[in-house]
Amino acid sequence: MELFEQAKKIRLRSIKDKYLVAEKDEESVSQDRDGSTENAEWEVYPTGEKFLRFKSYYGKYLMASNSMLLEGVKGKKVMQTELKPDIDGSVEWEPLRDGFQVRLKTVTGSFLRPIGGVPPWRNSVTHDICNRQKTKEKVLWNVEIVETLPSYQNNGSEKKLYCKLNI
Repeated sequence: MELFEQAKKIRLRSIKDKYLVAEKDEESVSQDRDGSTENAEWEVYPTGEKFLRFKSYYGKYLMASNSMLLEGVKGKKVMQTELKPDIDGSVEWEPLRDGFQVRLKTVTGSFLRPIGGVPPWRNSVTHDICNRQKTKEKVLWNVEIVETLPSYQNNGSEKKLYCKLNI
């Protein structure tokens, strides 16, 4: 969780140097090599001691759905969704640090996973359970902080607000 402590906005980059992006249809997510676009940025919302929510540029939350991505693909679809009172824990992600990278785990124990290969799988994103060591490496994400939360510094008796941007 310490990778996200001061983060307000982040980008997630896979080990294949592709960024997690929210698609314009406001429902799909995918991967793209261009991480400079606004739809590659995700706002971070802590939801307790160990879980986070990620809000897209379009105001929707990253969700691990129960729908299959495609026939023949093991992982399930990851998408953007509205935050509703009846939603289960599928919009909450537990960051598990591995050095300078992180695995994002759902409440059901699956991990956010970038998919490669030929179309229609290329640039897809799923969530599934990683049993093999090679698969565990594929679910590692680099966290790039785009904007940090305001921090308060105590200068004598005065408290001043400092914003650190683009770190």
